[in-house]
Amino acid sequence: MGNAAPEVLRYESIKEFWNYRELFYFFIWRDIKVKYKQTVMGALWAIIQPFCSMIVFTIFFGNFAKMPSDGVPYPVFSYCALVPWIYFSSSLGNCSNCLIGNSNLLTKIYFPRIVIPISATLSGIVDYFIASIILLGLIMYYHIPISWSLLLWPVFVIPLMLFALGLGSIFASLNVKYRDIKYTIPFGIQTLLFITPIIYPMSILPEKYRGIVALNPLTGIIEAYRAIVLPNKSLDYRSMLYSFIVISVILVIGLLFFKKTEKNFADIV
Repeated sequence: MGNAAPEVLRYESIKEFWNYRELFYFFIWRDIKVKYKQTVMGALWAIIQPFCSMIVFTIFFGNFAKMPSDGVPYPVFSYCALVPWIYFSSSLGNCSNCLIGNSNLLTKIYFPRIVIPISATLSGIVDYFIASIILLGLIMYYHIPISWSLLLWPVFVIPLMLFALGLGSIFASLNVKYRDIKYTIPFGIQTLLFITPIIYPMSILPEKYRGIVALNPLTGIIEAYRAIVLPNKSLDYRSMLYSFIVISVILVIGLLFFKKTEKNFADIV
């Protein structure tokens, strides 16, 4: 009986989510439209951010600091990590603040609250694929061989999405009660940028520090992205497995914490 209750709860939650699927689609479409509403550049902003970041990183880290880039041009080295990183960081930020941004809905109507963080995480996927087009251009411009492994590019966004959802659900729940959480999120994201091999390759780190950096589950994912793009890198399946396990654990914890706290959202938002 005790084991059946969680199963029923899980089934009912999925059924409820399915019943509100049209609202879910509406949230995603709304978030996409709001992002580009009354903008001059429109969807080009999805390209401008990673492309400009790539140029800045290339000038200061590739040219001035002479940062190694695993034997490939630094623009390609940095851009193939910036696209997934920008998707993750923006999704995490949006997900973390999604409940506060929809406080008027939380107090007026009932719907499965988990719809909001999921839609906030998924809405950035359009930018991800638009920005990926530039990567193909860079690969051809620098005459980098294209392999079949590049087909994994859209697959590797899934763990990034789940990681952003897991962490974002925790922060979103805390943000409802403790409003200063929103000030710590940008700082945390900025810190993650420097402890994830975006700007630098893992090869420049001393052996004793590589294990510490590898504890960050984003490390395995970003290194996997580079491995499917750069011809002289291979997939590190052990690092990927570790990342998938940690992300799965954080996702479960995040969803359970969200489920536990959601009954109080309307009262304290």
